[in-house]
This record gives sequence, C-alpha cells and structure tokens, in this order.
Amino acid sequence: MPRPRSAVPSSTSPASSGQGGAPMGPVRQGPGAKAALAPAAVEVRGGFWDSRREVNARTSIPQGPGLLEAAGNLHNLRLAAGTAEGEFRGAYPFVDSDVYKWLEAASWQLAQQTPEKDSPLVADVERIVSLVAGAQQPDGYLNTWFQLLKGGERYQDLRWGHELYCAGHLIQAAVAHHRATGRPELLGVARKFADHIDSVFGLPAGGKPIDGIDGHPEVETALVELYRETGDRRYLNLAGYFVDRFGHGLLGGEAYCQDRVPLREATNVEGHAVRQLYLLAAATDLATETGDAELRAASERLWEAMTSTKTHITGGLGAHHEEEDFGDPYELPNERAYCETCAAIASVQWSWRMALLTGEARYSDLIERTLYNGFLAGVSLDGESWLYVNPLQVRDGHTDTGGDQSARRTRWFRCACCPPNVMRLLASLEHYLASSDTAGLQIHQYVTGRYTADLDGTAVVVSAETDYPWQGTVGLTVEETPADRRWTLSLRIPQWCGEYRVRCGDTVYDQTDAPVADGWLRLERTWAPGDQVVLELAIEPRLTAGDPRVDAVRGCVAIERGPLVYCLEGVDHPGGGLDDMVLDTTRPLAVKHRPDLLGGVTTVVAAGHRRRIADAGWWPYRTADATDAPSADEPLELTAIPYYAWANREDGSMRVWLPTS
Repeated sequence: MPRPRSAVPSSTSPASSGQGGAPMGPVRQGPGAKAALAPAAVEVRGGFWDSRREVNARTSIPQGPGLLEAAGNLHNLRLAAGTAEGEFRGAYPFVDSDVYKWLEAASWQLAQQTPEKDSPLVADVERIVSLVAGAQQPDGYLNTWFQLLKGGERYQDLRWGHELYCAGHLIQAAVAHHRATGRPELLGVARKFADHIDSVFGLPAGGKPIDGIDGHPEVETALVELYRETGDRRYLNLAGYFVDRFGHGLLGGEAYCQDRVPLREATNVEGHAVRQLYLLAAATDLATETGDAELRAASERLWEAMTSTKTHITGGLGAHHEEEDFGDPYELPNERAYCETCAAIASVQWSWRMALLTGEARYSDLIERTLYNGFLAGVSLDGESWLYVNPLQVRDGHTDTGGDQSARRTRWFRCACCPPNVMRLLASLEHYLASSDTAGLQIHQYVTGRYTADLDGTAVVVSAETDYPWQGTVGLTVEETPADRRWTLSLRIPQWCGEYRVRCGDTVYDQTDAPVADGWLRLERTWAPGDQVVLELAIEPRLTAGDPRVDAVRGCVAIERGPLVYCLEGVDHPGGGLDDMVLDTTRPLAVKHRPDLLGGVTTVVAAGHRRRIADAGWWPYRTADATDAPSADEPLELTAIPYYAWANREDGSMRVWLPTS
C-alpha cells in the first residue's frame, strides 16, 4: 500500500526537512506515489560517517570553486555570458556538469547548517548561480561547449554531445538549491531549460522537431524530480518519453548507450555502466510515480541480474576500461576492474529508489556494501585527491601512466565527473539511511544520530549510538512516540550477518527466534519514551569465496569484516611484494584496532607465506603434471586494511582477492 505523503521534521535540525514538511533530500516522492516506503529524516551526529562528511564539508566542497576555476569551467560560463574574453577551456562537451554537481553538493551542505549570510560557502553558491544564470540563452538553452565552440549548433550530436545530460545535472542542482535555501533563482534557470527541452523533443505525432534521446541518460531522473518539486506533470511525461525511446535505434542501436534493447524488454544490464544506472534510476522513479508495473518488473529483473552476475565484491560496477562498460556475466577482473566511482554513486541512487519502491531490504544491503567499499575508496582520507577507477588489484612493479584512469590518487581530472559526484552524495548521505510507512520506521543504515518518521502527523523519533562498522552493537532509544498507538521499528539485518541478537525491553531474540522476514527484524508494540533496543550484529572477520564462474578469483578468497571488504597493501608487507602471497586458510583470523593507522581502522591479521617458484628459464609455463610445484617460504603475518583506505600512504601494490594455494 502506498503511504500518505507527509512527514514530520526533526525538532532539532531546521534544515532536515523542506517545504511541506517532507524530509530534505534528493528524492521527494509525489503525492500519488506508488511506493512502499518514503524517505525519513535523519541527523548524523557522530561516528564513522560523520567524520567522512566532516572532511567533505571542511575540505572537499570548499575547494571546489578553486578547482573549477583552475580547470576553466567557470571561465566558460563567463564567456557564454559575455562578461569575459578568451578561449573555451576543457576537453569535453559536458564540463558544465561539474559545476552543477558541485552546486548540488554545496546546496545539500547548506541544508546541514544555518550559515551566516556572508559565509564563504553561501557567497560561492550565490556567485556561481549568477554565473549559470548569466550564461543561459533567452530561450532557455544552456551548454557552453556548443554555445562557444560549435557556433550555437544544438542537438546535432546527441550520442556524444551530453546536452541533455548537462541539463539533468543542472536540474538536480536547482532542486537541491531550492529545497535547501528556498531561493528561486537556480530553479528558474532549470525550469526555463526544461521547458525549452519539452518544446523540442517528443514523438513525431506530437509535432515536436526532434524525436531523440541523449547518449548519456541523466535528464530523465532529473525531470521526475523537477515534477516532484513543481507539480508540473509535463516534466514527468517528458521523462517517460525519454526512457521509453531508448532501445529503438535512435543512437544507432548500440549497447554502449542502452539503445540495443528497449528497457522494458532487457534481461541484463549492458553498455556504459553509469549511463545504464542513471537510466534505471529514472525507470524506477517513473514506476514509483505512475505505478507502471512493467517498468517496475524490468527494474527488479535488471537489478537482480546485475547483482548476481556483474557486481564486484566491493559493490563496484564496470568490468572494462574500454567504453567504461559492464562486461559479460561473471566477467569480473581484478587488476583491470574499472569500477568507476560515479558508477558506485549511481548504484546507490538506483538501489535507494528500489528500496523505497519495493520495501525490500536487499537493496539497502547493496547500498551498504557499495558505500563502505566501492564508493568511499574514491576519495582520499584527507578529501583532497581522488580515484576515478577502483581496481581490486595493483600488481608488483605496476607502471602507472597517470591520467584519469590512474591507479594512483589524483588531485583533479580532465574528465572531473567523479569528485563533485562524491561531494554531492556525502553531503546528502542522511537521505539514504532510513524510511517510513504507515506502520512505522525502518532503519536501513546504522549511524550515531536521530531517525525521525511521521505516523499520521505524530512524530516518531529514535536516537542511535554505535561504533559501526568497527563494532556491531547498535543502541537505540525511543525519544518521541504516540502514547496510544502501536507501531513497528524495523531494523535491517545485513545479508552478511550470520549471527545476531536483539534485546527489546525484557525480551531477547537471536537468529533462531527473532521476528525477521526478508531481511527486516520487525518490533511492533506500543512504545514509550525511554524504551531501549540493543541490536548486536556478529562482526567477526570472515573469508569469502567468489562464484566459481568468476575466472579471475577462482582459487582465491577475500577477507571481510562486517560491511567492510579488506585488502593487502605492499607498504605493510615489505620484502617481496604481494603477487606471490598466499593466504593460509587453516589459521584463524585475528582483529587488531589501530588508532594510529589511516585515521583509525580495525585491521585483520592473517597467516600466509610467499611462494618460492623454481626458475623456469625464459619460458614461464610448465607441464601441468610437473612435480616442481611452488614451495612456501617461512610463514608471514599478513595485515589487511579496509579497502576504502588503500592508496592513502605510498604508491605500491594492493590486492583484495588472495590465493589459497
């Protein structure tokens, strides 16, 4: 049953809710949404994610304008506005989108605080919003590449031009800015551009000049959110038109840009990973707002196919450097894994929409895995350098050629899509942590803070204390609750967790008798302020094997602990590198917390050795039944660190999957 669309904001955070009382965030469902759940308001007040968001707020976001200035993005806007002279700067037609993603990140950051009017962040946002508005043409069109380099030519290169992609990021920035500040300027720019697009694109029978789609989906999900913000159904209809025109040969029928098969008929994800995921996020948005059962079924089918056959253990997506695309089923390489940071972000965005639409916990299981591993590795611990690609192995003696696809952290990129994308997800992270329905509150991700839901106009507030992911104990206290109504507190039991216990008042459950269904532990009762629940998740280290059809990891295991994937780095294992390292699976894994290491991490200590391989001369192959199998050196102590923290000390080797023989 769809829940009524209303919510009660947190009583202590004025920016935690937006207009109409709906929780602040990138997804705000419309009044007729056909979703099982709706986003709930959350305040993150300490712990792991609070520290990562603090780095984002104090370092990454404030540096954005300077980096965009140095790269020429802001200069291009001035050129388009006629307020500067010079040449266009940048190698790609989508450089404007980096500005829009930064504006979205900064807007969500403004929603976390009550800044002084003359604060640097407020000033930067207002200044850049003015630049964007000044660059817009009278009819609403805006793309500095085409305005400055192509003589005003429009929509002649939809496959590569990214005009609608850039429009999508502008719209998302404008929605964020409007929700966070209440100011109309950027939303006005976005609506003017959206109205222009609506006047140009559509089916031939509707009299529109162009029946076409953008080679990089993004405008579709943005248009749905613009509909939600304005109530103008034209934007929802336009999003539906774009989604349904993929797969009909308008871009040459290529899988790369999701044009080989209509989405409603597709059986697996394919092509450019980020493009596919943004398109699927839009399809899920449309299913949510319209109740389109066919789009919902397609989204569920494709999500399951993706996770079961094309997802790395880190949650990373994209097997190929060439074309940044998904590979074949079970084609999941290690050292050549692409796993673009933007793909991890798009995965989180899509899975959250699926979690809200269906109410199923498995989507938030993938969100958790992706957030802690495939996503967070994309930004350095100090918030100043980035990874565009996220391999699962860097070999001994690796020669790095630099550039955007480097395995070494980089200050900025020629194609700088990932850094501001990371900024905007971290700045809006609280939106992806909890939900509500008519029955109560669902906690999807565990953080120290406060979770707020609405039950027919009455606030339900639950506070949480936890040292997750380092420890598995989550303490919950009911702060506000209706006095005369039963409601359900639902806690996600992670897919990786084999043992758990929950204490609710005088009642203690474990995995043998807890009321768990489909990943949710549901506690229903008439609650009172001060009631406490303690959830204990067994978070011991474990060894994980891959599907035997994944050739790249056959004969290997990975170390995991809780939601974290671990890796070895060469810097911790001097004297021979990692390529010859073998893990001894007969020896137990141990845990050691290291407050002195990488900002404070819990390491996993394992036993292993390096193989001694006989010199084979000039030819490195031997007869399979030869008796000169590799022998082992003396045992070694192996130190595994969380994957998200790799590449923060010195350049060197790294590996997630460890041979066992």
